[in-house]
Amino acid sequence: MTLLHAPTGRRSFLLGAAIGVPALLTGGRALAASDPFTQGVASGDPWPDGFVIWTRIAPDITAPDGLGGAPDNLPVRWEVAEDDGFRRIVQAGETVSRHLMGGAVHVELAGLKPDRPYWYRFNAQGVNSAIGRAWTTPLPDAPVQSVRFTAATCSHYEQGWFSAYRHMAAEEESRFTLFLGDYIYEGAGRPEGDGRVRSYGDIPVADNLANYRRRYALHHADPDLQALHAAAPALAIWDDHETMNDYSGIWSQEGERLPPAAFAYRRANAYRAFVENMPLRLSRTWQGTRTTIFRRMHWGTLAQFDLLDGRQYRSAPACTAGLDSARGHMTAPDCPDLEDPARTFLGFEQERWLYDGWQRSSARWNLMVQNLLVAPMVFDTPDGPVIWTDTWNGFGTARRRLLDTMVSSGIANPVTLAGDYHSFWCNNLYRGFDANRFAVDGLNMHGEAPVAAEFVVSSVTSSGPPQDFYRRAMPNNPQITFFDSEHRGYMSFDMTADRLDARCMTISDKADPRATLSVLHQRSVEAGRPGLA
Repeated sequence: MTLLHAPTGRRSFLLGAAIGVPALLTGGRALAASDPFTQGVASGDPWPDGFVIWTRIAPDITAPDGLGGAPDNLPVRWEVAEDDGFRRIVQAGETVSRHLMGGAVHVELAGLKPDRPYWYRFNAQGVNSAIGRAWTTPLPDAPVQSVRFTAATCSHYEQGWFSAYRHMAAEEESRFTLFLGDYIYEGAGRPEGDGRVRSYGDIPVADNLANYRRRYALHHADPDLQALHAAAPALAIWDDHETMNDYSGIWSQEGERLPPAAFAYRRANAYRAFVENMPLRLSRTWQGTRTTIFRRMHWGTLAQFDLLDGRQYRSAPACTAGLDSARGHMTAPDCPDLEDPARTFLGFEQERWLYDGWQRSSARWNLMVQNLLVAPMVFDTPDGPVIWTDTWNGFGTARRRLLDTMVSSGIANPVTLAGDYHSFWCNNLYRGFDANRFAVDGLNMHGEAPVAAEFVVSSVTSSGPPQDFYRRAMPNNPQITFFDSEHRGYMSFDMTADRLDARCMTISDKADPRATLSVLHQRSVEAGRPGLA
């Protein structure tokens, strides 16, 4: 995301600095002189009888070739137990870390019991890894009464410490973590003093496979992120910075310098690095030459989670004719591109998959987990209203299809989640208020009820957009009931059959590795009453 400012026209790996690392992370293990498990461990994509367990063998995280300094085909043992002391080991096996995968190891487990915790660890070169904990999901027809989960996004390594991750690991006891994108940032390092808290060092811009792998290695070496991955399974999607800022489909932000064919090659390397470095189910994610990350998770009869890919299948950016660099993605809401039914945000194949899943859903709650703001947002300027088109705002017809299908499918209690904007939002989604028609129809929601609630998660570290500029726009945007760009943190959710409670959790100072935690704002959605309570 490029931070949106007021429009001007018309249109070191630093383990020693860790504070309060949970004991789960080190587990009393003795470190070898060259630790093969610098990247920690992780689990992800849980299902009723298993989950993925992951690690990456990388004793040298800065190795220029991106392979982590590990030998090829290194044997790696793994164990899964019903207790954290590994007295009741239920599965064990051996695999190898391969250069083909950048040294990463993915093990897809099956045959476990539903809705319970398990502990896992790896062993390589005579060294035990840290111990991780994962949860299997309930059976799809299990009458589950409640679940807690958390969501995080936008963790720029140089802009702060990952204290939010540490608090998520130590205090939330969530069953899983939703990563909503911008898990890494691909760009050049910041000059010292320019908002930089720590440095990428000599790791260059991530624009090829080796350098994408090195960025992930730096992040995974962070002890707070390791603690979070060791504490709960991850369900991760990407946004733009896992590849390149503000890209859309095969169209890069740099136009002629990086045309679609060249960008598609770079994007393929970025996607490969993401898949290697996340605890994803490879049997589904890699299908021939395709990389597919949209998927669905059920938490018993309580909830259906649809995790979406909001970048790979998008149409070209809207309204780019005549744009200058100062305006970025700002445009007037009467741009014809916004009403083109052939333009799609999700891609038509993914749209059909999502809508078919809604038609079949019998879940009490239906959460759409994706990367970008769904609610419209209009900014008034002396030259007329403008909108930011790198969100669903740039796809007006596609957004109307989305909201219309929420209604026509009859899904119960729809809620959307988003990240990217480095700020907290609590929104209502209406069919009758469309920012792309603002210039024609004016502001008029006709007294209608919301279709759904939307929660947008602030960043772990990345700096937020200008607070005053956005707050001045709020009178024209009553669908946005809460906005804050001054605080960094994450969101925590408690779901029951009757309600979904959301808390905006903030850290005291992203530049302080000892940052404390507090609740900034709380909102709820009541079952049977779409929108915010």
